[in-house]
Amino acid sequence: MTYTIRAATPADVPGARSVMLDTLYRDLGYGYHPRWHDDVVDPETVYLRDPRHALFVATLDDEVVATTGVRAVLPQSPPHPQWLVDRYPRGRTAQLFRVYVRGEHRRHGLARKLVAEATRFVAAEGGYDVLYLHTDARVPSAAPFWRSVAKEVHDGGNGDPATFQTVHFEIPF
Repeated sequence: MTYTIRAATPADVPGARSVMLDTLYRDLGYGYHPRWHDDVVDPETVYLRDPRHALFVATLDDEVVATTGVRAVLPQSPPHPQWLVDRYPRGRTAQLFRVYVRGEHRRHGLARKLVAEATRFVAAEGGYDVLYLHTDARVPSAAPFWRSVAKEVHDGGNGDPATFQTVHFEIPF
């Protein structure tokens, strides 16, 4: 299989939205929440119309099979400790979103390649000091993957499997 990693175009938006929604419902199990997932409903406005934001996709033929987004926002959902929010100033922090790969396309290095593309974008964009991200450690392989490409900043897990097990990371420049 030959995958293509590239910046998304408006034609990719329906496929990217599908990957995102399927991940939220099928893989993560908590579904769509408007407070946290505004970018999923309208990825074109959020990622393609702001020059400091970007959406990257992995495609196989014409099908979008993986996504990664970059936005200039503060880490705030789910709620994080104030010291962590203060660590990442508005305008100087890029945040990585929606690093999602359809199940049947995992283990091909797509997430790693998408993160590398997003990191290059942030570095080239200028004005950013760091690329921030967080993950739910209940997702199999998520925390180990992020530890292989980023620096862990805070493990906010509380040991309760019914709640978010949020681990925070950064990729400095």
